[in-house]
Amino acid sequence: MNSNTSRSPDQPVQRKKSLGQADLVLFTVSAILLLETLAAAASIGASSIFWWLFLGVIFYIPFALICAEMGCSYPEQGGIYAWVRDAFGGRWGARASWGYWVNTAVWLPAINILFAGIFAQLFMPDLSLAAQIAISIVLLWVAVGLNVVTLDVGKWVPNLGAVLKVAVFIALIAGAIVYTRNHGMANPLTLATLKPDWGGALQYIPAIIYGMLGFELISASSEEMKHPARDVPRAVFTSGLIIITLYTLATAAMLAALPSGDIDLVEGLMDTLRQLLGDSGLGQNAAMLLGIFALFSFFSNGVTWTLGCNRAAAEAGQEKELPGLFAMESQRGTPVGAAVTMGLVGTGVLILYGYLAGSQEDLFWSLFAFSAVIFLLPYLGMMLAFVKMRVSDPGHPRPFAIPGGLLVAKLLAYSCFAILTLSIVLFVYTPGEGVQWPVLLGAIALIALGELAIRIAERQLRP
Repeated sequence: MNSNTSRSPDQPVQRKKSLGQADLVLFTVSAILLLETLAAAASIGASSIFWWLFLGVIFYIPFALICAEMGCSYPEQGGIYAWVRDAFGGRWGARASWGYWVNTAVWLPAINILFAGIFAQLFMPDLSLAAQIAISIVLLWVAVGLNVVTLDVGKWVPNLGAVLKVAVFIALIAGAIVYTRNHGMANPLTLATLKPDWGGALQYIPAIIYGMLGFELISASSEEMKHPARDVPRAVFTSGLIIITLYTLATAAMLAALPSGDIDLVEGLMDTLRQLLGDSGLGQNAAMLLGIFALFSFFSNGVTWTLGCNRAAAEAGQEKELPGLFAMESQRGTPVGAAVTMGLVGTGVLILYGYLAGSQEDLFWSLFAFSAVIFLLPYLGMMLAFVKMRVSDPGHPRPFAIPGGLLVAKLLAYSCFAILTLSIVLFVYTPGEGVQWPVLLGAIALIALGELAIRIAERQLRP
């Protein structure tokens, strides 16, 4: 990078205040509301409705409250990295930032494979897996490019993606209401069927938890918010209500259209839309349009997470707790080094796992589960950091604080910690199948690589 396009880590940068409350709501909806988890959730069967509501009460609401308090009380650039660093020191902050960043580098290829699979389903049914991997690599580097522009430009991708994503969710729900009047439910929703299935459900329950995470992401760009203390709690609560409502109703819509055993993790969304909208020309054209909306939402979701994670990694690089490559930013303060490195890692992962996978569904789930284990680890640190800051920094101004005092705050944080830990275990160990060795070994390899990166950064810091 020449001096015209990058700055050194020691140069201060004046970041543009470009994120208002509406941007925060749309950004958060784009990050958390995932069309890609619907098929995994619905494949559990009717009991998935129970799990959305139950986990919503014991995990989703406490997690949202914690993110609202941390985001408005400690509005630091870097978000989760800064919180863990302030609570436990630079090395633990770097570990949190690494897990956050490298998960996205692995997860983004999974989302791009989903994009390519639905693209093939819509337009080129005979498209080979190799061609779908090539499409995924192109999308990966487009996302990298959008990380290099400033947020006043880049924010429009997640904003538009959030709107189109909500449109797809609403179409699923409305289509199911009309469909069930004439055809009934493919999976009846009764008290008996809604009862939790502790057998097959365990494999996909972690996917529901995964689909509830991300309220903290926008805090990685705190210096680019107009009024973080005021807007973060409002955005968390507004987006949270939208998200859990749409998740629950859209899962029911998918269960109305297809028997749970027939729901494909990659093609289930389009199969549902076609079933709900019918075989007429109008219905199929509507399904095609909504499929295009879904494609853009997959792309925008990937962009949303890269915008947040690369900024967190860049902040860790600026603090010299990740290698200097991550600290490289443009003159406008955009994370060039972290974004380009993510593109290189994601490309390598797509090529490697692509040759090992037997199908697009195998490739999607392997990448998804592999990345999810790494993704969940920083949240364990975040829960402990929340408790630590409540105990060690009780006098710090908190524009929003969880009611009930320290006892309630600890109870919510430790509850979330336990559920996150269980989710990690279930991604690695599937009841009835045993240890998922590619997932476990891949996660261990990335953790070890992160430790190496942190040691390199520490050596670079020595005089």
